[in-house]
Amino acid sequence: MKRYAIGIDLGGTSVKYALIDNEGVFHFQGRVPSKADVSAEAVIGQILYSINEVKTYAVSNDLKIEGIGIGTPGIVDTTSRIVMGGAENIKGWENVCLADIIEKEIGLPVMVGNDANMMGLGEVRFGAGKGMTDVVFITVGTGIGGAVVIDGKLFGGYANRGTELGHVPLIANGEKCACGATGCLEHYASASALVRMFISEAPSYGYIVPENGVNGELIVRLYKEGQPLAVDCLNKHCRYLGQGIAGFINIFSPQLVVIGGGLSDAGQFYIDMVKAEAFKNAMSDCAVNTDIVAAGLGNKAGSLGSASMILDARLKRN
Repeated sequence: MKRYAIGIDLGGTSVKYALIDNEGVFHFQGRVPSKADVSAEAVIGQILYSINEVKTYAVSNDLKIEGIGIGTPGIVDTTSRIVMGGAENIKGWENVCLADIIEKEIGLPVMVGNDANMMGLGEVRFGAGKGMTDVVFITVGTGIGGAVVIDGKLFGGYANRGTELGHVPLIANGEKCACGATGCLEHYASASALVRMFISEAPSYGYIVPENGVNGELIVRLYKEGQPLAVDCLNKHCRYLGQGIAGFINIFSPQLVVIGGGLSDAGQFYIDMVKAEAFKNAMSDCAVNTDIVAAGLGNKAGSLGSASMILDARLKRN
């Protein structure tokens, strides 16, 4: 029997929305600007607009919506269903009673989760981790986010305040991270960190940084061409990321580590480099059942995971 939920993936640039069934099929989808640089109220307005677009489609096609799942940047307290903060890319996104606000306006059950957790859940239900019960998901982009699935269920710590995988300390007495701590994995192994490293080391290699800037795609292309600066920086990046993942393997001993984010699209060579570094540093007994793979769902993972929250909750009630 087909069952349907709305999946919302909120980001700093856009709100992606979809009507998704329990087999992971998208029946309707779209995106609108998130207005994250305006205000929390403007963002909520865009979410409500997105939901109403899906509802209109569902009504016209006689499809019953069971609820709305929302993935959002930041720390989400699932006990009080409040976005507590930690979403620097959305203006005023602190102490927002998001689930209550949306439920009052729409009249459907609402569940809210961290966006990286939703991406990880999506990959486990429908993507690279399908069929697995114990998975660590890590997304490498502007920052580093992550999710941990244990025995088929998302693990978030008490009141869902944990699994900030990007903010595990990696370098003692290291540089200061945006979170306020020092030496975090995110500060050394994110795509932003790779770009920063490339630019700072360019003069010593005699490389002139292009006027239109540097991004991960350029560095990967130069790496493939054998450009020494790019080779050195990507090797360092993979060492940092691999060592962080080794720590997660030692703690969780997952069946899979799934790597998402823009850099995971670089090619299998990138996954292989990170994998080699991770297994070199992980305890062999902890890693014996673990593989490391690229994410498979691309930008659909967040919406799929958000919808899965609702569909999974219904299964538990049944």
